[in-house]
Amino acid sequence: MTRSLHDSWQLGGLTIPNRVVLAPLAGIGNWFVRLQAKRHGAGYAISEMVSSHAIHHGNERTCTELLRIHPDEQASGPTAIQLFGGDPDVMRSAAAHVAAVGGVDVIDLNMGCPVPKVCKTGAGAALLDDPDRAVAVARAAREGSGLPVTVKLRPGLRPGQQTGVELAHRLVEEAGIAGLCMHPRVAKQRHTGRADYDLVRRMVEELPVPVLISGGLRSAAKVHEVFERTGAAAVLLARGSLGNPWIFEQVLGAREEEPTRAEILAELDWVLERAVEHLGEARAAGYLRKFYPWYVTRLGEGKALQDRLQRTQSIAEARAALGIERAEALAA
Repeated sequence: MTRSLHDSWQLGGLTIPNRVVLAPLAGIGNWFVRLQAKRHGAGYAISEMVSSHAIHHGNERTCTELLRIHPDEQASGPTAIQLFGGDPDVMRSAAAHVAAVGGVDVIDLNMGCPVPKVCKTGAGAALLDDPDRAVAVARAAREGSGLPVTVKLRPGLRPGQQTGVELAHRLVEEAGIAGLCMHPRVAKQRHTGRADYDLVRRMVEELPVPVLISGGLRSAAKVHEVFERTGAAAVLLARGSLGNPWIFEQVLGAREEEPTRAEILAELDWVLERAVEHLGEARAAGYLRKFYPWYVTRLGEGKALQDRLQRTQSIAEARAALGIERAEALAA
């Protein structure tokens, strides 16, 4: 039977409506970024990486902002909260809190982040070299939350290693995880260099749970190639979706053309509105400075507009710089 990215699939007893997923985007994947991906076709979305220690110790901003699930997001398909941490007891506590918040369907664990400040705490990719602890952390998340648990992995820390593959088998057999995602570059590669998609194919054949694929999927053509080559249950779009939610539609065959200038500005205006809803006017103005370059690049604008947007102190200034006119302003 021919596989399609439109097909639904099962993850830990959940039905995912299609096989196109928003990947966890560190520092970015909040509720409105996830909702944006779902608006454009993603069947499932995973949150940005959230500290299990911060949740366990009751950090207010973490618990109120990073764990927020919007009702519209819930209506558009399952959502996972991705946690990181290397202490099983803390992870059990954090996972229980996440489940109690409500609206979360899956706990995803990051065991692949290569950033030194994460690895130094014994979390992220550091767990690839500490499989006993990794299994204990995953088991604690499952026991604490009562939810399906998935794990994001890399093949290893350094070239030639396959500790992540060995760990994947143990996580399924000993921790009872419901699925996993493999980014087929070792941690030392970060997001560059050759991705070993054939390794993912072998994992798909060997493991009894869904194996998802992430890494290097920046175009619809590449997504389809890798989906067919690996046999993965689903594909995760990450950096290729930044400022480009239309890629979800293109991957699913809902559109072929690139967005028009009007579409890009309308989408960015939607992002501005949601950021204000999320953070309030003052904080949103600063927070959005990391979003502007993705959209301005798609507009084909140069450095002048980029610089102007980085100096804005309010959402109104940003709209003026972009030439976005609000209906209420025109009515006045």
